[in-house]
Amino acid sequence: MILYYILVPLAWLVFHIGFRVRCEGRENLKKIGTKGCIIAPNHISAIDPVFVVITRFWGQRMTVFAKKELFEINPFLSWFFRCAGAVCVRGTKEEVSVIDDTVKKCQEGGTLLLFPEGTREQENKFLPLKSGLFVIAAAANVDVVPCRIYYDTPDGKMKLFCKVRVIFGEPMPAAQFAMEGRRDIKKLRENKQAVLDAWSEL
Repeated sequence: MILYYILVPLAWLVFHIGFRVRCEGRENLKKIGTKGCIIAPNHISAIDPVFVVITRFWGQRMTVFAKKELFEINPFLSWFFRCAGAVCVRGTKEEVSVIDDTVKKCQEGGTLLLFPEGTREQENKFLPLKSGLFVIAAAANVDVVPCRIYYDTPDGKMKLFCKVRVIFGEPMPAAQFAMEGRRDIKKLRENKQAVLDAWSEL
């Protein structure tokens, strides 16, 4: 944990040198009405999690849901991601226990960073959202903060020294994500569209 509070300011400095990072809507994080919450950004680049972590900056270490591929970019980033709270939830036998543990942490006041699309966008278009975000939000009974990441480049992809904007939207209340069960298809469909609409407005 001590290492985390050293690494995040260091990453803030390094990434502000390599990119022109701008955060908008950070005040919305203070409007969260539950003990814990889930931050739900769109997904463009493998290093999106870094930009969300350094723009949030303050507070306890988040849990970051990440695919196995994220830990295969290079050893330094893998080490940083783990120090920053990243856990592998796809392609592991421990996935169910990791999710259960994360639900408990959110209920106790923790923050989860989860990319609902599950993988990176193509051609600057949102991908269909996976159900994981909504199942966890319902189980933990926590608010969801929509988050939008922009890379100011001609193709919208991350480039060194480009301008990066991370925008935090108004929290979506926990009650909105309550479901009678994981097969509540109608509610899932409504909530997926609500998150997509929130992204579009940011």
